This record gives sequence, structure tokens and C-alpha cells, in this order.
Amino acid sequence: MKKAFRFGLAAAAAAAVCAGGIFFAKSADSAASFDYFNQPAVCAAVLKQGARGSEVTEVQRRLKNWGYYSGSVDGIYGPATVKAVKYFQRKNGLKEDGICGKATYAALGMNDSVNALLNGGSSSGGSSDYTNSDLYLLARCIYGEARGECYTGQVAVGAVVLNRVKSSEFPNTISGVIYQKNAFTAVNDGQINLTPNQTAINAAQDAMNGWDPSYGSLYYYNPVTATSSWIFSRETVTTIGRHVFAI
Repeated sequence: MKKAFRFGLAAAAAAAVCAGGIFFAKSADSAASFDYFNQPAVCAAVLKQGARGSEVTEVQRRLKNWGYYSGSVDGIYGPATVKAVKYFQRKNGLKEDGICGKATYAALGMNDSVNALLNGGSSSGGSSDYTNSDLYLLARCIYGEARGECYTGQVAVGAVVLNRVKSSEFPNTISGVIYQKNAFTAVNDGQINLTPNQTAINAAQDAMNGWDPSYGSLYYYNPVTATSSWIFSRETVTTIGRHVFAI
């Protein structure tokens, strides 16, 4: 009974957001000291010595494949990685500072990282479970799948992706989840390659910051267009806009 009551409240709240578009925004306005919608989700947009994470791993992997780096691909931006980045920058006519910013990312072919920086990613340095590439890919998925939905509905779609990453039933990376065969219509029809707008990027950030309007859902579908009878068998958690969210 408590579970059903919680889901009922969630659906009512979601309906209020989608119908008026002001339920959550009003709360944000009343908390002027905390601009929730603009909080950065990624801490290491510009990589330099001391950074850690999967984006560092990708830089190391590319440098190693191209003969610039001989150390371990361990996701730690240490002195050896700095030296390799400087070597790469020198050979490619870039500023030799050992820091991965837009120009170095572009030369490495890490275009999602470049786009994340161009679209307002944080450059404060540090570490995070998610990279700029993850952020931008999640925003592309949200834009391709739910750009016609209200803001809460877009965040919820991002949250479903992240819930799958955490689940043992799905791949354990954002790219693995999104590109899993037949998992998302936007991948099948090519809309994943569209450039996301700022709303989609903000929604991805909010999902990464822990906002989950789907309440732990692993699936969502539009009951008007869904063709799989299997999806209708899943337990409904909440409905936001045109999407039903389920587990």
C-alpha cells in the first residue's frame, strides 16, 4: 500500500510539472542560493595532472595506440601522462602544456569531449564517475528520445539510462547502455546523432546530479506507439507526459 501511495504521489507531481511547467521551477526560484538546474555534473572537463576517471583512460588509450604513451592505461593523469600529452601536443603544433582542453581533445578525435566543453561543461578539475563524453552522449540520447517532453520527462529519460548503468541486467557504462542493440529508438533511426540543445544538456546534468523523476525505473515507453507486448507487462512506476516509466 505504501508503495502504491508513493507511486500515486509521484504521478500526481509529474502531471503537475508537465501540465503547468512550473512546479519544479517555482521551487528552484524560491531557493535563490542554489541554482539547481545549472549545477555541473562533470568535475573534470579540462584534464590535467591529478585528474582521474574514464575520460583520462580514453586519452591514455589513444596516446598509447599512436605511440606517444608507454605507461599503464589506468585512468590516472600522472606525470607520465602529462609527458605523453606534451609530446603529442608538440608533434601536432599545439600549445605544449600537458593539459587536455578543447584543442587537444579535437586533435585526439574526442569530439564529444570538445562538444561538452563548448556547451558549458565545468572545467574545475577533479574526478567524477561520469566524463564529459558521457554527459554529451546522455544529452544526445535525451534529445533524440524525449525533446518533445516536459523538462521533468527529459530528466526521467536520462535517469533511466543511469539506472540501467547501475543495474547488473545491463551494460555498466552509459555508452554501453545507449548503444545496446535495439535499446533506444533514437539509436536505430539515427536521431542519436542530432546536436542536443541546452535543455537536453541541463537534463543530463540533473540526472547525473541524482534527480530521478522515474523513481528507479529501468524502462519507459509511449503506450500509443509501443509495439512490444512484453513492455506492457512491466510494473508501472509513474507516468510523465507521454511516457510510462516501469521496472
